[in-house]
Amino acid sequence: MNVLTATMLRNASISFPMLGNRSIDPPYSFTLFGLDIYFYGVIIAMGFILAALYCAKRAPEFGLTSDNLYELVIWLIPTCIIGARLYYVLFKLDYFVANPDKIFALRDGGLAIYGGIIAGIITGIVWCKVKKLRVFAVADLTAFGLLIGQAVGRWGNFINREAFGAQTDIFCRMGLTVPGFDTLYVHPTFLYESLWNFMGLIALHIWSKKGKRKYDGQVFWLYILWYGLGRAWIEGLRTDSLYIGTTDIRVSQLLAAVSAIAALVVLIINAKKQHRPEDLFVNLKKGEGNG
Repeated sequence: MNVLTATMLRNASISFPMLGNRSIDPPYSFTLFGLDIYFYGVIIAMGFILAALYCAKRAPEFGLTSDNLYELVIWLIPTCIIGARLYYVLFKLDYFVANPDKIFALRDGGLAIYGGIIAGIITGIVWCKVKKLRVFAVADLTAFGLLIGQAVGRWGNFINREAFGAQTDIFCRMGLTVPGFDTLYVHPTFLYESLWNFMGLIALHIWSKKGKRKYDGQVFWLYILWYGLGRAWIEGLRTDSLYIGTTDIRVSQLLAAVSAIAALVVLIINAKKQHRPEDLFVNLKKGEGNG
């Protein structure tokens, strides 16, 4: 009996019944000056650029200059990509030990967001200590960038026909069609997560612009809570999760749940504290800044 494989699905046509069931075939790459440029990488780069532009615009509200922010981004881009790939490789170690040539094949996907977040946090802490900046003030600002980068970056999964969920007949299902097989209808989990992150970004943007932020780290912990709740749910729908060893524990689902609970505890503790307005970084005038 013929069975659809992951490799076959990567060449599938995509459709969304709720949008008329029209089939689309987004290309993996294009050629520029004789070089193959992969859309997965282009979309990831777009996420970084949009996140950097947004954060640079709001940097003075958090005690930074745009120069501070762009310097941090220069450090974050390589470390986050390395961290995201290392996380993915570690939890699929048997495969990569047998296929070491695939370790650096980033064009095929395989960047785990939590690995990038962990690497980014470590990089950010070190950078803040060197620059003598408040870690959690910077974390608040970069939380917005994370939401933007994650929301945009998930569309790289769409291009690669990956990170989708189990079969379903839900109204917003995504169809994957390979010649010779019936159309496979699945949860478009990449879309769920992209929309979840966009909603979180809009909510936190409006909330912070209204002056609701009371202390350094509040936006960051709200981000961790929001993303953790969404990821814990969405990860349970996916068919390509990374697992802990031979267990049935989805590593990202566990990490999402634990981080969301931790964030909630921190937020509750801080809600009971008195926070002085002067403890926050205030808007900087042009030409001012830290570091």
